[in-house]
Amino acid sequence: MSKEPAKPAESLVQQLLAERRELKVALERARLEVEDAKGSAGGPDPRVAQLQAELTRLRTQLDETRAEVNLLRVERNELRDGIAHAIAELREG
Repeated sequence: MSKEPAKPAESLVQQLLAERRELKVALERARLEVEDAKGSAGGPDPRVAQLQAELTRLRTQLDETRAEVNLLRVERNELRDGIAHAIAELREG
């Protein structure tokens, strides 16, 4: 009779050992998958080209806006000079 209670315990131990082996195998597979993913993902991020194109577009737009601002400043200064000249003529005249 003393062997009867031991059998379920031995069975449980065997199940736990089997589960442990399965988990070790799954862990090793996961490690291999991670290494494989790291190796294949070593290339450039596909978004880099898209972001570089966007950066180039924005830089171009910034340059165009700066040129427009400079042109508007020149026009503003010319208008100020014209107004000042007109006021001076009115005062003289």
